[in-house]
Amino acid sequence: MIIESCKLCPRECGGYRDDEIGKGICGARAVAEVARIAPHFGEEPCISGTRGSGAVFFSRCVMKCLFCQNYDISHKGFGKAVTAGALAEKYKMLEDMGVHNINLVNGTHYIPQICESLTIYKPSIPIVFNCGGYEKPESLKLLQGLVDVYLPDFKYADDELAYEYSGVRNYKETAERAIAEMIRQTGKPRFGGGGMITGGTVIRHLVLPSATKNSIEVLKTIKARFGDSVLVSLMAQYTPCGEALAHKKLSRKITAREYQRVLDTLFELDLDGYAQELESSGEEFIPDFDLTGV
Repeated sequence: MIIESCKLCPRECGGYRDDEIGKGICGARAVAEVARIAPHFGEEPCISGTRGSGAVFFSRCVMKCLFCQNYDISHKGFGKAVTAGALAEKYKMLEDMGVHNINLVNGTHYIPQICESLTIYKPSIPIVFNCGGYEKPESLKLLQGLVDVYLPDFKYADDELAYEYSGVRNYKETAERAIAEMIRQTGKPRFGGGGMITGGTVIRHLVLPSATKNSIEVLKTIKARFGDSVLVSLMAQYTPCGEALAHKKLSRKITAREYQRVLDTLFELDLDGYAQELESSGEEFIPDFDLTGV
């Protein structure tokens, strides 16, 4: 595959990509790169369940979050090239292991390869597209009929913070447009046996240190824009990683007071979904990116 001028993500950087070269901002080549393929138990209860979510962790990223807990694969690009045909075989492998779903983690820059792989083999279990919320509706439309559940982040209501921490502009409006497209495709959340999600959109928000105002505005935006069309997953798992370790504000975990303020807003807005315990942070919750399953 050759991508002469990549415009898959909102950056529209126009980078040239083939199976050996990736000249875009994300550095991704035209062949998908993967760092881990295995059952994962760190997702929301409706996704991990008792048998785990069949997670495929893609390498590289269209965002440049200073605090990314998957820094080695998102920024440094650790991973191994996997063809669309081989990806399809891995979906079948995970399905045979009994996982509840196939969880495509951070695959924005590999949407054409993902579409090809799911055309080769579409598992009978739900397909989850797990992303940073910085997506183009036009690219997401390529996934229509292939993805059952969208699991986007809504990281920022403050665009200045988005640029400082993640290197992207106009994040709030971009995420709103992307999530609207996700909801158009999936409809309201639906569940099957054991409370496992079979369709719909679940919006994640990670509370950052010294950024409770941003979190509160994110929740208010979700309520006003999407109402009961989505579930919300409020996350307290922030752990300083990557470049955040040397950052003045990002080098610490969030406090109980910070998290409680955001929790109070979640309850006041009557948003349905999940809220992590404050004790959910720590490096032990980060998967080992060692090419397991690849």
